[in-house]
Amino acid sequence: MRQSFLKSLETVLEKVLFSSRWLLAPFYLGLALALFVLLIKFAYELAHITTHAFDSTESQVILGILALVDLTLTGSLVVIVIFSGYENFVSKIDHSGHRDWPEWMGTIDFTGLKLKLLSSIVAISAIQLLKQFMSVSTVSDRDLMWLVIIHVVFVVSSVLLALSDRISGGGHGPSSSNGAVAHKSQPENAS
Repeated sequence: MRQSFLKSLETVLEKVLFSSRWLLAPFYLGLALALFVLLIKFAYELAHITTHAFDSTESQVILGILALVDLTLTGSLVVIVIFSGYENFVSKIDHSGHRDWPEWMGTIDFTGLKLKLLSSIVAISAIQLLKQFMSVSTVSDRDLMWLVIIHVVFVVSSVLLALSDRISGGGHGPSSSNGAVAHKSQPENAS
């Protein structure tokens, strides 16, 4: 009787814990709404560049375009997090009816997601640093030094994460349909 009760309690607890993954869905919906905010900012920056194209210096135009690239990379990063995170942690998305479904969606596992995130962060950091180099006369040496240090930290962190993943064997081998890495089974007589 007691064993049956404990088994029932365990089953209920496991179902509740498994269902709790749906608590992440509003986070991903919020990120989708954040894309709209990025779109508004992108449209504002584009309108600003366009309306001031003839009276701006070359450096100002380049800085404006770098701002657009920065916003685009940030938006792409958010899309990667939304789709990969949702599919890895909440539920699979049925994409059979979408003929233009990007091939990478649904195939990025958590390790791949981390690497893509860090790569995007490094790219965004590089653009911020380039923007400061374009207006180097208005930036203090101290601020520029810190921007370079922060960028180097992002680059080194990305390289170290990729190396540690490669050393641990993550991200290698055939992928299963849910994007998780398939592992070779150990022989039964192995200790």
